[in-house]
Amino acid sequence: MKGIVFTEFMELVESRWGFDEVDRMIDAARLDHDGTYVATGTYDHAELVRMVAALSRSVGVPVPDLVRAFGEHLFTEFVERYAMFFADVSDCRSFLERVHDVIHIDVRKLHPDAELPSLRCERHADGSLDVHYRSRRHFADLAEGLIIGCIRHFGEPLDVDRDDREVAEGSHVVFRVRPRLAA
Repeated sequence: MKGIVFTEFMELVESRWGFDEVDRMIDAARLDHDGTYVATGTYDHAELVRMVAALSRSVGVPVPDLVRAFGEHLFTEFVERYAMFFADVSDCRSFLERVHDVIHIDVRKLHPDAELPSLRCERHADGSLDVHYRSRRHFADLAEGLIIGCIRHFGEPLDVDRDDREVAEGSHVVFRVRPRLAA
């Protein structure tokens, strides 16, 4: 997993709970890199899992909630760092459709060792979009947070529903991004 994910997670923890909590999390997680990461480096995703678990125990927030919140945070960072991916896209669903075939291709050019999830999108006549997320890692909560961050970024009245599918290894989740129902 790329180091930017680790550095941004620690930024989120520091901004929400303070530097002392970052230290507690690092100590409790017993990290191979002692909490020292470089954005361009590559690290074992298990270290991020250990940090999230340690933080969850310390602050009393469930792991899925922490990971989704991190996904939302990470999306805002991606918007700032990689503005070129957003320059010619005006809505959430169009952006999500580009992730696998455009953005992930460019990411692989820059980071050939990056292990990215598979995202396949399917539009429906009712305006909804199914995003099929597949990964050997179990980071569907992160993907959900990224999708929520995307919806917020584009400011559209959309909701996201989640359907976890049974698979032999890894995860397969279908996220339905749909127009918000009138109240």
